[in-house]
Amino acid sequence: MRLIPRDEQFFDMFAQIAQRITSSVTLLHELFSNPARLQHYEAAIKDVEHEADVLVQQVNTRIDTSFVTPLDREDIHRLATRLDNVVDLIDGTARRARMFRITETRPAALKLTEVLVRAGKTIEEQVRDIKKPKAVVECGRRIKQLEEEGDALYHAAVGELFDGTPDALDVIKWKELFDKLEEALDECEDVSNVLESIALKNS
Repeated sequence: MRLIPRDEQFFDMFAQIAQRITSSVTLLHELFSNPARLQHYEAAIKDVEHEADVLVQQVNTRIDTSFVTPLDREDIHRLATRLDNVVDLIDGTARRARMFRITETRPAALKLTEVLVRAGKTIEEQVRDIKKPKAVVECGRRIKQLEEEGDALYHAAVGELFDGTPDALDVIKWKELFDKLEEALDECEDVSNVLESIALKNS
């Protein structure tokens, strides 16, 4: 029996940050679905990004004040930071869409953000099941499949930018946006790998 109980609140905080991933990628999908409301969605994503930052700050403060943590302190910090990185990348993509004055969408952007939404929901599930290694590994397998699906979409999307006689500025803008979307998917896989490592280490 522990004289000092472990601080289990960290798991709830991880779940809250993971929820911000799903919220931000859903908003980004809506942004590309309806670019006429780009500023509205960009502002909404910024609000979610700020919420995630506050949660990460709370996690880091709690690491310093908790006597007994449920996971290694380094793992807690690493996981919170990785989760937050995804939200930061989504926020960065939305800001670029606004800076580039995007007025119309591309089907590939909708497809890539739809994959990101599925990845976000899978990360939420993976965080929720962090104490169940088999479930975490299964979610990791699905994240890997989504990353591969996104990678194929990314390569096709970039190739299509150069079809015919494209406008050079359009190519530059959309190439950077597609790069950011792929980077966010790669970061989702990195989050998943961290979750697998933590789950297996603590099983």
